[in-house]
Amino acid sequence: MFRERVLQIVSRIPKGSVMTYGEVAFRAGYPGAARAVGRLMSQNFDPSIPCHRVVSSNGIGGYNRGMEVKRKILEEEGVSI
Repeated sequence: MFRERVLQIVSRIPKGSVMTYGEVAFRAGYPGAARAVGRLMSQNFDPSIPCHRVVSSNGIGGYNRGMEVKRKILEEEGVSI
């Protein structure tokens, strides 16, 4: 249930927008589960789930393809880093 809710929320983040791990957890109904969201995003390789749009509350956060790739994708989408 948690996984499905998180993936559904992340799949709806529009291009040019971001959400924090904590915001995703809260919207999924699991406040306080930001780290679990991060773990789930680190295991996502499905291109239909834009996990690069999920960021840390104090910066860009990690990415399973590398932080520089995440930064580049977000900048190409118009997100100011």
